[in-house]
Formats: sequence, C-alpha cells, structure tokens
Amino acid sequence: MGLTEFLAEHITNFINALGYPSVFLLMTAESMIFPIPSEAVMPFAGFLIASGDFTFLGVIFFSTLGSLVGSLLSYWIGQYGGRALIAKWGKYFLLNEADLNKTENFFKQKGELTIFVSRFIPIVRHLISLPAGLAKMNLLKFCVYTVIGAGLWNTFLAAAGFYLKNNWDSVIKYTEVIDLLMLGLLILAALYFVKKHFYQKS
Repeated sequence: MGLTEFLAEHITNFINALGYPSVFLLMTAESMIFPIPSEAVMPFAGFLIASGDFTFLGVIFFSTLGSLVGSLLSYWIGQYGGRALIAKWGKYFLLNEADLNKTENFFKQKGELTIFVSRFIPIVRHLISLPAGLAKMNLLKFCVYTVIGAGLWNTFLAAAGFYLKNNWDSVIKYTEVIDLLMLGLLILAALYFVKKHFYQKS
C-alpha cells in the first residue's frame, strides 16, 4: 500500500467520524508541511456529497477555509521566523542572505502567479507559503490567490469524487504516481541548487 492510499484509509475514517470539521482540519494540515494529500481528502468528501451526507457548498467552503488557514499559518511562520532560522541554520542548507534577497524579489515580481499555480502542484503546495511569508508577500494578494487556486483545486477533486463515487480510490492511485514524479523533480532541483552553490564558491 502506497503512502497516499495508507493515509486515505485513515482519513476516510476521520471524515466519517467528524464530518465538516474534519474536512477543515485536514485541509488546514494539507496546506502546511504535513504529508496529507488533498487527493486523499477531497474525493472522499465528494463521494459523501453523492451519498447525501455532505453538500457541495459545505465541502468547498470548509475545505477552502482550511486551505487558507493552513497557508496563513505557514506564511506567518515564514514571515516571523524564517529570516532568523536561515541566519542561524541556513549555512547547513546552503542558504544565505543573498538567497533571501532573491526570494523577496521573486515574490515581489511573480508572487501572485506562483501562489495560484502552486495550489495545483503536489508537494509544492505544502511548502510554498513559507517562502511567501519569508518574502513578506502582500498579505491580501496572498489570501486572494490562495483562495482562488485552492478553491478551484478543491472543487475539481470534490467533483471527481462525486462523479466517480465508489471508484474514487482509482483517482488516489493515479495521483500518487504524480506525487512521486513531483518528488523526483524536487530532488533534482535540490541537487541542481547544491551543485550551483558549490560551483559559485569554487
């Protein structure tokens, strides 16, 4: 059993037990660094819409509210603790003041598009709010693009669960493959980052 399937089994039990609050809590965690994939939460919520236990409006409202709250928590962690953490521990991860400045400039120029697009990308959406907070991206814009991106993604997954009903576990299996591909790309990007830093120092 893969990680996504394993989490899905426990997540479905949690949703069954608590209802809408579970959707809010799970999507709050999903929008932070916790390994809870929305692909294991929203399709099952969509299935419960089909069975009459949930409504579309309730699922989209609580899931998107959770996505916003989780993203804001990560944003504030990055804003108030990110610079101090990098100043103290950054050298162990090949990060320095220049990297902070690059991050700030990037989010000033392309922050809105980055936040919006990242909501559709596995793994990236768990992490993107931290550098946004670190760069002190405009909070209103951060919230607006988070709500739009997360709302669209949550709606898509809930609709998939609604129409596929009992076959929603097939969606999880396919999205797990996507998760692994994204993890591989992130590892390659990290290796490139390390190589580039060592090259600059040599």
